[in-house]
Amino acid sequence: MSQPSVARMYDFYLGGEHHTAADRAAGEQILRAVPNIREIARANRAFLGRAVRHLTAAGIRQFLDIGSGIPASGNVHEVAPGARVLYVDVDAEAVAYSNELLRGNDNALAVQADLAAPSDILGHPDYARLLDPDEPTALLFLSVLQFVPDEVAVPAVRTLREALPVGSYLALTHPVVPPDDARAAPIEAVYRQTNARATAPRTAGQLAALAGDYRPVEPGLTWVTHWRPAGDPGPADPVGMPMMAGVFRRDTTPAP
Repeated sequence: MSQPSVARMYDFYLGGEHHTAADRAAGEQILRAVPNIREIARANRAFLGRAVRHLTAAGIRQFLDIGSGIPASGNVHEVAPGARVLYVDVDAEAVAYSNELLRGNDNALAVQADLAAPSDILGHPDYARLLDPDEPTALLFLSVLQFVPDEVAVPAVRTLREALPVGSYLALTHPVVPPDDARAAPIEAVYRQTNARATAPRTAGQLAALAGDYRPVEPGLTWVTHWRPAGDPGPADPVGMPMMAGVFRRDTTPAP
């Protein structure tokens, strides 16, 4: 508990109560580098709600949420009541707390697993129990892949998305900050103290490539506040809101 946790720091940004003094100290350092990090976290959370509502309207009834973190208001199972949801996180504390809140809900469960071992996720007994492998699934990577280097993220995301049938979706959010941005170095320095493997800056092109042959859903990969906003999101501001978001659909199965 003396080491800052990515999940608990995100809870701190969202104004939650499940963080320690170490998390708050690390979070305050991030706030000095990115004063609007709380607004960015809330925008990411709002995208989750809009994306899940779109996916349920498209007929999706099961979700695989990777890097789900500590529960906050507006979880997937709350936005899509009745859907089957498997939450996955490497943080044992986040998983334990999630399952406390999910007690009595037969359609949602959290399991501890590492994105670096996607076969452990797909082979987990609760995956088979909760999710039908023949039914389209929404695979969510919301504000998690920036903590996973390419040598882990690229093959892991490919393995997970290719395990899903035609009609499935992939949704992601990810910060896009140029390497020469003045904020990059202090952010990396803080997260180096946490349980994250790394901070992995990526371009919009690299994010689109993570979706493989999944087709982007309109309006495509865009700034997080501009993906199907409920009202006028105002002008795009990649400096003030440097988070991109997108939803992608699998229309075909690649040839062997």
